[in-house]
Amino acid sequence: MGKILPSLLTQSIIFFHPSLRGSMDIKEYFARTSYQGSYDKLDLATLTDILQHHIRAVPFENLSIHCGEGIELDLEAAYNKIVREKRGGWCMENNQLLSWVLKTVGYDVTLLGAKVYVPEYDVYAPEMDHLLLKVVLDGKSYIVDGAFGMAYQMWQPMELISGTDQPQTPGVFRFLEKSGVWYLEKVKRKQYSPDQSVSTSHNLEEEGCRPVYLFTLQPRDIEEFRACNTRLQTKQASLFVSKSICSLQTTNGIRALVGWKFTEMKYNYKDNMDLVQIRILADEEIEKTLKEKFNITLDKKFVPINRSRPHPSELFV
Repeated sequence: MGKILPSLLTQSIIFFHPSLRGSMDIKEYFARTSYQGSYDKLDLATLTDILQHHIRAVPFENLSIHCGEGIELDLEAAYNKIVREKRGGWCMENNQLLSWVLKTVGYDVTLLGAKVYVPEYDVYAPEMDHLLLKVVLDGKSYIVDGAFGMAYQMWQPMELISGTDQPQTPGVFRFLEKSGVWYLEKVKRKQYSPDQSVSTSHNLEEEGCRPVYLFTLQPRDIEEFRACNTRLQTKQASLFVSKSICSLQTTNGIRALVGWKFTEMKYNYKDNMDLVQIRILADEEIEKTLKEKFNITLDKKFVPINRSRPHPSELFV
């Protein structure tokens, strides 16, 4: 065992929280993500490895909403769902759990809140609607986000510096800081599909710069996300009520199921282009696809949905 918690004599780090009915085991979490590396050395390489194992094992998904289940803002509930039930979750589940993991092994972690960019209306959300993490390491601050999903998911922690391109496999990310507000954006590659009908009917994205979200460095408490957690799963104007979403990062791209539309993307396939393959599934294919492509088995009946998203201001009507 490493030196991170020398007072513990057991071979497994068990974390007890006063509000929890049971216990959470860091080794059980690492088994869930297939992480077999050391966590003795709290460096950037270990942080990156933990993040990458998480995003490749744990889907970003909101399927509970479309199975008639509520999503609890509770650490133990997120742990049981993701680790023991082998499900995924959205940011307030994934990043809350990832925060516990990183704190347990010894990293300096702070919760932050962001407002996500809504491309359909060219606006940012009017209120905080995304949970992300700041990790301080060797005097430098990094943003760690294991729960944005889709093609805008970072694969590596990003150093908190303004105006510097930070190339990653998904594309080039960068932060811009203006008057204490930080903006994350991604420079996209052109998308290529060998099926021309896909190119015309599904509006493949062109290359260019795209905002992702904005945030400040004000530390947040998980309780500050309680209203957001309720609003995003109950209001008809919420993206997560309008669309059923499940996405998972792979070693070279992503898989995503939005409604009935199943997409597989391979980053930088050729000539600085991402390969995109899209298939519209029949109802009877959904369950098999979730199992085979995302390793998800649902207990309750799942009803896919993919309708246009109302303006985010309607969340507060």
